[in-house]
Amino acid sequence: MNFREFPQNPTTMDSNISKIIVIDNDVTFHDQYQKYFESYLEYSLKGIYISISDALEEYDDVLPDIIFSEVDLAHECGIAGIQDFRKKDSNVKIIMLSAQNDFELVKKAFKSTANGYLSKPVTERTLYNALDSTVSEGGTISNDIITKIISKFQRKSYDFFSERENQVVDFLCQGATYKTIAEKLFVTASAINFHVQNIYLKLDVNSKSEALRKLQELEYSRALA
Repeated sequence: MNFREFPQNPTTMDSNISKIIVIDNDVTFHDQYQKYFESYLEYSLKGIYISISDALEEYDDVLPDIIFSEVDLAHECGIAGIQDFRKKDSNVKIIMLSAQNDFELVKKAFKSTANGYLSKPVTERTLYNALDSTVSEGGTISNDIITKIISKFQRKSYDFFSERENQVVDFLCQGATYKTIAEKLFVTASAINFHVQNIYLKLDVNSKSEALRKLQELEYSRALA
């Protein structure tokens, strides 16, 4: 069977219960998903599909709040299927599942408007936390993928900063004080202050906190570009 529908119980009729569907052509995971959801009071698993086309066929009857979809499906790409679901409901939350956490693949998923990305295998606790995060914050992402993104933020270098300014930026992002930066770069604290003021000017900000926030925004945009 391409689709497994699960019986309702009184609690799943509660309007506060989020409806979930899973798309995964690896049937060895299906029983695991069902077992996980049996312990979740706030979430109701409405069905497991092996293809996007099967899920789309039943979509209007289910009207899920959250979709978990495998990236590497048998005859189709889970990421490509995101837009098919968006045509059905632009607000549905879509979380990609994959054993691959290659950054380019993750970036492609988010560019296609995915709300999250989880690395497989997914544990009961990981899935529950992902559901909670998606409901409360609008998305979720695995810790191993976060680590990859953070690594993209290390050793920042911007064309609009001088070599020395880039060095100062790197230390500022590590939380170093002016005095510490001066000692590391073998210059005076006043010289560091001069470079910091130039950095503020180029970023169009007036404080260290504003500068760090602006740098983080720039780096996140660059990482996903």
